[in-house]
Amino acid sequence: MNWIKVKNYEAMSHLGAEKTERAIQAEIAKGNRVNIGLATGNTMIRLYELLAERLNRNRTPLHLLHTWNLDEYADQNGTAVPVTHPLSYRKYMAEHLFRRFDPALGFREENIHFPNPVSPEEFDRELELAGGTDLQLLGIGFNGHIAFNEPMEKNELSTEQFAELPSRLIRLKPLTIATNRRLTANGKDIVPESAVTMGMKQILASRHLLLLACFPEQEKPLRQILKGEPTPELPASYLLSKPDSEIIYCADAISLE
Repeated sequence: MNWIKVKNYEAMSHLGAEKTERAIQAEIAKGNRVNIGLATGNTMIRLYELLAERLNRNRTPLHLLHTWNLDEYADQNGTAVPVTHPLSYRKYMAEHLFRRFDPALGFREENIHFPNPVSPEEFDRELELAGGTDLQLLGIGFNGHIAFNEPMEKNELSTEQFAELPSRLIRLKPLTIATNRRLTANGKDIVPESAVTMGMKQILASRHLLLLACFPEQEKPLRQILKGEPTPELPASYLLSKPDSEIIYCADAISLE
């Protein structure tokens, strides 16, 4: 695992955008389809702005780019929240990335993939048929979750069983709901209690994992990764099982020395 310390959020965003663009261009230059896994949240906003700028400036053809989002909120009926919902991740991705692409580059609506809470197994099948993701962007929850794979006690699932979890509909932990209420809902009580998440199995099958961290509250789970080994109690610790995974963190918010 490669740990990369950068000065601040802007530096993290520039480096993350550069690495993502490089992964896209490496496959497109060979005429290959490229599958990029995407995350949401405040961490990724500037990265997506910079990524779109780079791809537009370099006139990168995007008809072979397919995106696979980690998660989406679900309503009380177990269906995806509508794109009109203030916290819809489809809405987030359209605003922060997809609409920024120059239409002339060929990116299409059908190239966008989200897990469906009604049939998450279909998402897994489609991703497997597509060959898995070439690069998966990740954030890290304050409780150490990745995507919405929430922590579990060791007596609930073994280390090996947790790594095999598929995409599925889950109930969010109180800390996750409270954090998202503060960071993305402006304190409003509008955060759904359920979400569909890409499974640990699908995330860990990616050819490269790139995790970004920029909040002081993320220091604790990152320190636990440094000291430990993969455990269901800290989902992000499973990056330890991927030797070429990378973590970029901001030195002005997080100290790991």
